[in-house]
This record gives sequence, structure tokens and C-alpha cells, in this order.
Amino acid sequence: MPFRLGYRRRQLGFGQGFHQFTEGFRHESAEYAEGVTGKPGAMRFRDSARLDPSQVSDRRGMRGGPALAGGGGLIGLIFLVISLLNNGGGGANGVSIGGASSDQGDLSAQCQTGADANQREDCRIVGVVNSVQTFWRGRVPNYREAKTVFFTDGTQTGCGGATADVGPFYCPNDSTVYIDLGFYDALRQRFGAKGGPFAEAYVIAHEYGHHIQNLRGILRREHDGSTGPQSSSVRTELMADCLAGAWAKGAVDTGFIESLNDDDIRDGLDAASVIGDDRIQQASQGRVSPESWTHGSSEQRQRWFLAGYRAQNGDAACDTFAVSRV
Repeated sequence: MPFRLGYRRRQLGFGQGFHQFTEGFRHESAEYAEGVTGKPGAMRFRDSARLDPSQVSDRRGMRGGPALAGGGGLIGLIFLVISLLNNGGGGANGVSIGGASSDQGDLSAQCQTGADANQREDCRIVGVVNSVQTFWRGRVPNYREAKTVFFTDGTQTGCGGATADVGPFYCPNDSTVYIDLGFYDALRQRFGAKGGPFAEAYVIAHEYGHHIQNLRGILRREHDGSTGPQSSSVRTELMADCLAGAWAKGAVDTGFIESLNDDDIRDGLDAASVIGDDRIQQASQGRVSPESWTHGSSEQRQRWFLAGYRAQNGDAACDTFAVSRV
């Protein structure tokens, strides 16, 4: 089952002490939100950083396959399209992935340095992928890289055929992140996000959080298909947000990103907020139904991102299954 940024264009060992730790970020995330200037942050790459475009496959312009079958129209950053537990949540079969498009050579030629990442959106995402994987390579024993695939409108994946309607997602069957870069326009224009380079980076880092969960066996072990604010679905999603925050804290040290400031972090929090289950439900159906949440509220998403970003013990602070309430 793929784990998605749950958006759809059609639908618009810690205990109580750790609970207090994350609760402390409620006020801080609100302060960040209140400090939004209306201008995107200025995350920049080191001009001399050497990019590795081989970590990204470019299928833009290629003809996609049939849409993935999913159950219940789930919304959120991890949209479950195929059930890892075979519990009837979806009906697509895994298929082999086609080769890279002829544009792959262009991506390799165009995205060579951090200077390119500062000029082109696709090169910027290549740089983010490089940074995220460098970060986790230094923290996960025997880390296995996950490729990112750019596509337009639709593509074939190890989890079935996918369309851009379901947003960015991670497919554990082929350990690959998929994204139609048009999602970033939708995030701004349809969801009202401020956007900015770090908001885009947050989306990618979140999906790679699912890759870390997959490598650690968390996706299969912990996800039982339940819904609601304290469900395993939401806990899995919030953990990925927290892992994205952990990367953000160490992003500069990966050697690709020059600096991050408070405006960048606000952009990430803003993106997390606009794709919270409560915000999407309110916009799409005029009411909020917490019992159906699969990805967490805006407040939960922001809080757990900050938990990873501010933690002193690295991603160990991201164990959302070790606390009674998230």
C-alpha cells in the first residue's frame, strides 16, 4: 500500500514525560504561525554542492497508467491505496515500473550543482532528495536508498497505476517516492499555502520518513487500518512529520543546504497545517469528522514536525506509538 500525502484534487519508551514534551510545542507552533510574514522563506543550496540526479527518475511527459484503486476516499499525507495487511482497503496489484523517460538525460545535465538547485524547481527537489538521503544514511544502519520519480498526470508504480489526484506518495513495494511537481502549485492555489522552497522540501522529507518507517518494519507492524485522532494511521503519519523535522534540524550539516531560518520553518509548518485532516474536511465538506481522520489535524502535524526539529535525542523523539495520546 502506498503512503501518500493524502491530498486529492477532487476533494479538496517515553510515557507521560514525553507527552509533556510534545505538548510544549502546541504553543510554539502557534507562535510560529503567528509570525508568518506572508513571504516564503529563503532556503538556499550551497552553490558548489554536487547534486546526484541519479537518485531521481524523470517520467514527466510519459503516458501514465490506470488510477490506483483505494477504499473510502481517504484524505491526508499518507493516503492508503493498497492495504499491506490485505484488509480490503484497496484493489490494485503491484506492477513493474517502466524505464526512465528520455528526459532523464536532461535532468542529469541540468541539475549538477547547488547553483542549479537555486534556479530550477526540479533541480531543487533533486537537491532535497540528496540531502534527505545523506542525512538518513548517517543515522540508519545499512540504509537503502529510495528513488524519487517525477511524473505528469499518471504513472505506473510497484503499488499499481497512480494519478496526480492523490498527491505525492511513497510506495513500500518498490521503495520509491512519487510526485507530480504540479502538486506544489495546487498546494498554493487550492489549499492556500504560502509555498516556498522549504515547504516543498517538507513534502519530500515527509515521504522519506515513510521510507525510514518501511526500513524499520514500522509500516507493516503498526498499521492496522484504524482511523481517528489517536489511530495507527494518524500515528504513522505524525511520525513521518516528526522525521521530516529531524531532517530539517540536520539539513545544513548534510552539505547541500546553505542555511535555514525561522521563515523557512514557518513555511513548513504552514504546509503541514493546510493539509491537516480537519482543514481539508472543513473545506471539502463544511464540517470536521475526527473519527475518520487518517493523517492528523493541522495542530498535530505542526506539533510533531516541531518535536523532531527541536528534539535533542534525534529521531528517537519521533516514536508516536510510545505515547498514550498524540
